[in-house]
Amino acid sequence: MTISEQRRQEVVDALRRGTVPQQGLDVLAVGLDRFSSAVSEDFDRLARGQATFRAVRGEYGAGKTFFTRWLAEQGKWRGFATAEIQISENETPLHRLETVYRRLAERLSTAEFGPSALRPVVDSWIFALEEDVLAGGEVGEDELARGAEDLLEQRLAVVGRVAPSFSAALRAYRRAVAVGETAVAEGLIAWLGGQPHVAASVKRAAGVRGDLDHDGALGFLQGLLAVLTDSGHTGLVVVLDEVETLQRVRGDVRDKALNALRQLIDDVDAGRFPGLMLVITGTPAFFDGPQGAQRLAPLAQRLHVDFLADPAYDNPRAVQLRLPGFTRASLVDLGGRIRELYSAGCAEPQRIAAAVDEGYVVALADTVAGQFGGRVGVAPRIFVKKLVDVLDRVDQFPTFDPRRDYVVRLAAGELTDAERAAMPTAPQPPPATSVDDIDLRL
Repeated sequence: MTISEQRRQEVVDALRRGTVPQQGLDVLAVGLDRFSSAVSEDFDRLARGQATFRAVRGEYGAGKTFFTRWLAEQGKWRGFATAEIQISENETPLHRLETVYRRLAERLSTAEFGPSALRPVVDSWIFALEEDVLAGGEVGEDELARGAEDLLEQRLAVVGRVAPSFSAALRAYRRAVAVGETAVAEGLIAWLGGQPHVAASVKRAAGVRGDLDHDGALGFLQGLLAVLTDSGHTGLVVVLDEVETLQRVRGDVRDKALNALRQLIDDVDAGRFPGLMLVITGTPAFFDGPQGAQRLAPLAQRLHVDFLADPAYDNPRAVQLRLPGFTRASLVDLGGRIRELYSAGCAEPQRIAAAVDEGYVVALADTVAGQFGGRVGVAPRIFVKKLVDVLDRVDQFPTFDPRRDYVVRLAAGELTDAERAAMPTAPQPPPATSVDDIDLRL
C-alpha cells in the first residue's frame, strides 16, 4: 500500500476516534468503483465551465460522509477547492443562505491549504492578476498597480453586476495589502467570507455597508467562483451534509429551507455557477417521506429517480445516487484494508498479520454486527474503531492474543443515537466502582 507516513497516521487516528478521515480515503474506498466513471465525467464537465448537482441517499452507516469526502478528495486531485457544510437548525439553517455561504468560506480548502483557505485563494488570485500584467512586458510599479486594477475590473465585470459589493471589497483588499494596512485587509477578508460584525471603518474603506444577507449570498458565491477559477483552480465542490435534519425543524422553517434548496438546484441547472459541483446527502426518509423533499412538489420532481429493486442496476449518472450500505463481505474487505494500512507503519508487520489474520477480521465483524442484531449496515463505525483498538494492543504488547484476551463490549457512551436504536437490547453500563456510580432512580 503506497501512502505517506503522515497520511497513514492521520487516517488511523481518525479511525481510532470513530470518525471519517479528512483525507487518504482512496486507500479505504470499498464498493465505490461503480461511481468512478460517472464522477470523472462530472469533473470533466466542470472543468469546461459547466455545473452539476448530485444527491446522495443512504441509511445510517451506508457511508454518505465517507463518499462525499472521497468525492472531495477526487476533486482536490483535479485542482478543485472543496467545502463540507453540516446543515443544522441552529448553526447552519438552510433557509438562511448567508449562513451557508459563511460556513462555506470557513471550511474552504484546497490541495495546498486547509480551512479556511479563503485568504490564500484571494492572495493567489491577486498574484495571478499581477503575473498576467507582467506577461505583457516590463512595467513599473505604478503601471503594474494600474494594470492589475484594470484587469481586476475586467475579470469581475459579470460578478459586479450581481454582487457589486464583492467586487468593491476585493478592490479595497488589494489596496490595503499594497499599503500594509493589515487590520483593514483582515477585516475585508472576513467580510468577503460573510462574517457579521465587521468594523464600520473597514466597510467604509471599501465603500460597502451592512452585512451579507440571504439574497446577496448567491452573488458572493458567484464572486468566489470567479476568484477560484482565475487563481488557477478548476472549480468548487460544495457538500451540504445531513440535509435530513430539515425534517425535525418547525414547519414554516422547513418549507423555507426546502425552497432554498430548490432555488440552489435551479441556479445550478441555469448555469449561474460555472465550475460548481453541489452535493447534498440525506436519508431515504428525507427524499421519499412527507416531511422531506416530498413536501415541496417542485423539489421532489427535480430529485426523483426510479430505483429498481436490484441496486446493481442503479444509474450512477442519475441526479440521486443510492448507497446500498455495507454487506458482510464489504465490511470484511474494509477490515483487511485497515489491517494492511496499519501494518505498513509497524516495526513488526508479520506479527500484526499473524495475530489479526483474515479469520479474526471475519470473526470481529460478525461479533460487532451481532451486537446490532445482525444489521451489518449499522456496524461499520464501531467495527472499525474496535479493529484499530485490537491492532493497537497487538502492536504494543507482544504477548497480547486478541482471540484470548479481547472481549467486544459496546458502551452506551460510545454509540450514536442511531446505533443505540439498532441494538436489540440496550447496552449495559459499566460495573459500579463506587457508591457514586450507582443509579438510584426508579
